[in-house]
Amino acid sequence: MSKKKIAVIFGGNSSEHDVSLESASYIIKNIPTSRYNVKMIGITKQGEWLLYDGDVDKIRTGEWEKSGNTKSAFISPDSQNKGLIVLNNDGSFEKFKLDAVFPVLHGKNGEDGSVQGLLQLANIPCVGSDLTSSAVCMDKTLTNILLDHAGIKQADFLWIYSYNVKNHMDICVTYIENNISGYPVFIKPAKSGSSVGISKVNNTKELRKALLIAANADNKILIEANINGREIECAVLGNEGDLEASVGGEIVSANEFYDYNAKYISDSKLILPADLTEQQTNELIAIAKETYMLLGCSGFARVDFFLTEDGEFFVNEINTIPGFTSISMYPKLMEHKGIPIDQLLDRLISLAIEGAN
Repeated sequence: MSKKKIAVIFGGNSSEHDVSLESASYIIKNIPTSRYNVKMIGITKQGEWLLYDGDVDKIRTGEWEKSGNTKSAFISPDSQNKGLIVLNNDGSFEKFKLDAVFPVLHGKNGEDGSVQGLLQLANIPCVGSDLTSSAVCMDKTLTNILLDHAGIKQADFLWIYSYNVKNHMDICVTYIENNISGYPVFIKPAKSGSSVGISKVNNTKELRKALLIAANADNKILIEANINGREIECAVLGNEGDLEASVGGEIVSANEFYDYNAKYISDSKLILPADLTEQQTNELIAIAKETYMLLGCSGFARVDFFLTEDGEFFVNEINTIPGFTSISMYPKLMEHKGIPIDQLLDRLISLAIEGAN
């Protein structure tokens, strides 16, 4: 059987560029080479698309950009091409047909439906959720509104436009303090990932500072009430109603909350499996699947929860392209379920191709 031609896209014009490099390096090293030929496409922080054919380890360090092993390249939106266009130094170009694309792009301009829309136009199967689902899950205000409508428990929330923060700060502060039941509260850019730009605030002075930080990161800001609880995560795999979900994994943050530094720099702990009763595990899985289906996800996603002292689960967020580094929760949860990384990647690519047919 001939090998499928797969492109892995990494990097991106995003605050999570470096995390993407880590994830992509781990994924490329573990894709079964007996089944797939892999093209590596890096996007610089300036938004330049480059085909890379060098050492995979140089992706993780960022050295790939200056390695001399790159050519300008892009995915054509023309559905008749269904592939990659590579520009040669002499002005000529080459076309490479692709059977699927794995966008390992965390955050804006990759996880938010941008690349998914391009692949939809190109008629190339895409690993993970489609344009609509990716956009909805990336925008936490839209996610929260849909979860609230469906009766899925989450923190009390408000949202405001960044324009109003920059021009009417006093009104925004009054609105928040009158409508959220006391401090602390969390201030989040609506469309950030890896907890970039998120602040936990305890008073009016901190609120003002946090609102400006979030306003400079996105055009909408989410304000959420604090929930005291354990941080539990669940991995979901599959398309439409044919879903599998993992047991819970618990995050014990090294910082006050599970921010960017806690995820990727500090010594936060992952506990697999989380200490849950059978009933709690079944409830976790049921809510994770319900959330996944409600938001139209496909392929894979990680659903994050708070578990309070009285045993209630609250959905915190859903990630349609969760971290895929060697220490990331999603692959670890699936490995615990009995799906090692090479089989998991094979499943994800197969799900993308099946979902497009």
